[in-house]
Amino acid sequence: MKQTKILTALCMGMAFIFLASCNDYETYAEKKDKEKAAIEAFIAKRGISVINEDRFASQGFTTDTMRNEYVKFENSGIYLQIVRKGAGQPLPKDESAIIMCRFKEFNILTDSAQASNVNQQYAPFPEEMTVTRKGDEFTGTFSNPYGVMYNVYGTYVPPGWLVPLRYINIDKQTTSEVEVSKVRVIVPAEQGHQMASANVYPCHYEIKYQRK
Repeated sequence: MKQTKILTALCMGMAFIFLASCNDYETYAEKKDKEKAAIEAFIAKRGISVINEDRFASQGFTTDTMRNEYVKFENSGIYLQIVRKGAGQPLPKDESAIIMCRFKEFNILTDSAQASNVNQQYAPFPEEMTVTRKGDEFTGTFSNPYGVMYNVYGTYVPPGWLVPLRYINIDKQTTSEVEVSKVRVIVPAEQGHQMASANVYPCHYEIKYQRK
C-alpha cells in the first residue's frame, strides 16, 4: 500500500540519519548535558515562562498561554503547556478509552521538524492510542497500524504523551463548537519514544486529543 511504503521509507530514513550521526566516543553523560543545554536554549528562544507545580496547582492546573507558560514536572523533566482543556471530562479512573491524536513533533536537539500527521496526506489516519487509567497513572498503546507514530516508532506510547491526560478533558468532537483538548509538551529523551531515548534527544510536541 502506498501509505505503508511512505511510512516505511520515513522510518528507515530517520533511523539512518541517527545511526550515521551517532558518536561512539560521546559518553551518555555528555549526551545528557547536550540535551539539557538544548532544552534550555529552546526555552529561551521560544520565550517560554517556566512555572513550578505549586503555581500550576494554584492556577487550577492551567497555564497562561498569553504569558507562554509551561509547568515543569520535576520528577520527569517534562514541561507542559495546556492550550485548551477541551470539552467533556477527564478519562475516569480505572477506565480505558481509544483516544485519537493529531500531532507535530519537533526535534529540539537538531532544531528541526521531525514527524507530523497534521496535513492532508495523513488526514484519514489520525494517531489512535488505547489508554488505560489506574488511579493517576496512565498506560497506552498506539493501535492504528496506519498511524505515523505507530509506523515510525512502534506501539509504545511515550510517557510524555500520557502526562497531559491528568489535566485535560477527553470528548468526541460532535460539532464545530466543541473544542478538543490541545497541549504543547517538551519531552526529554527518557520520557520519549524509543528512538529519542536511544539517541538521547528531546522533542517538542503539539498534540490534540479526543475520544474516538
